[in-house]
Formats: sequence, structure tokens, C-alpha cells
Amino acid sequence: MTAAISPQRRTLSLVEIIDFKWLMAGDGHHVHVEHLQNDPEYACRCLTVAAASRIGALRDTARRLARTLGLTLPAA
Repeated sequence: MTAAISPQRRTLSLVEIIDFKWLMAGDGHHVHVEHLQNDPEYACRCLTVAAASRIGALRDTARRLARTLGLTLPAA
């Protein structure tokens, strides 16, 4: 997996993280919040899974969070 990380990476708010965590749980995936906040590779893996979800709100959230973090997700 390749992911580009922008030097303008911004931190996610707790609301954004918890929203993402619950959307992922609804799709059957566990997200470790502290790991998501501190490990760009883990965040990219989670967002890549979310971007491929059958749940539209989760896909949209993944794209928004990837932009916020300055991550480029693999093409679908």
C-alpha cells in the first residue's frame, strides 16, 4: 500500500475521530482511537478500508478525513 503524507497534516478533532470510529464499528471494523491519532500508517489503513465500504457515509467520512490528514488514499 502506498500513501503520500502531506507536510500540512492537521490533527483530527475528537468529534471527527469518534464519528469515524462508530461508522467503522457499524461496518464491522474496530478502530483504536489513540493509534489512529498517532500512527499515520494505521490511519491510512483504516481510511483505505473505510473508503471501500458499502456504507456511503463511511466512504464520505474516509475521504474527508484523508484530506484533513493530508493522506492520499489508493484509487478505488
